[in-house]
Amino acid sequence: MSIENVKNYFKQFGRENDIMEFDVSSATVELAAEAVGVEPARITKTLAFKDKEGCVLIAMSGDAKVDNQKFKAEFGMKAKMLSPDETLELTGHAVGGVCQFAVPETAKCYTDISVKRFNTVFPACGSSNSAIELTCDELFKYSNSLKWIDVCKGWNEE
Repeated sequence: MSIENVKNYFKQFGRENDIMEFDVSSATVELAAEAVGVEPARITKTLAFKDKEGCVLIAMSGDAKVDNQKFKAEFGMKAKMLSPDETLELTGHAVGGVCQFAVPETAKCYTDISVKRFNTVFPACGSSNSAIELTCDELFKYSNSLKWIDVCKGWNEE
């Protein structure tokens, strides 16, 4: 089970007991925000895109949307999201619980700057009813992100 893999993954950081599991779904940004009790923007969603070797996972703020031009400039390819079956196969997590923790080496992780405006954020932990509160630096570190990127829009527009 995916959440068990994430809990085992977080043992190396002594954070496995910080994973919250809810009696209600947190499968969407809105549901997660309600379950955690924070504004939707503080929910970190992880989107999965195809690439030649596996996939690209991008952690971003809950109110951000991928900017196709910025994505292409960063990755040199069109942003094509994985299907639900591909997502499970290439990340080990089902849609609704996708995160950057306990993923295969073929999943390249990045963190979008849209999360940096918050002291802490709440990414999923491999299930549709889980989350963990992390600082942005912890999110970057624990997800083994390759670098901070700027590929989103909508979150910083007045």
